[in-house]
Amino acid sequence: MAKSFIKQVAHACIFAHDLAATEAFYRDVLGIPTAFTFMRAEERIGYYLDLGARTFIEVFSKANSSFDETNQINHICLETEDMDGLLAHVRSQGVTITDKKRGVDGTWQAWMADPNGVKLEIFEYTADSLQFKPHGSVCAVNW
Repeated sequence: MAKSFIKQVAHACIFAHDLAATEAFYRDVLGIPTAFTFMRAEERIGYYLDLGARTFIEVFSKANSSFDETNQINHICLETEDMDGLLAHVRSQGVTITDKKRGVDGTWQAWMADPNGVKLEIFEYTADSLQFKPHGSVCAVNW
């Protein structure tokens, strides 16, 4: 096996129709703080959202962006340690999220979208999650 030079995902980048609405969604609905802002002269053009552990979501303004199921990048998966609490909070903010279900990989999962249509998968790992089993395990899918 080749030496791994990659430590972890540093960030995922998304485009936003409305920077303020997108920032409010990630801050108020999901509790993710803004780490810093990108400015071009006097114009705010983006920011970094801090997920902790050196992982971020980078957001840039792009009014004409759109999501399509055929895009190469399909979704961002965010981890929680309190799926039930997250579901209740997200719904209390008036945001639609699916019920949790046990995925074929052993995790609890729920799905939602941000104000720009970016799909967000929410994960809660379990003792059965294949992500923490020995490498080479097989996940038999039913979809």
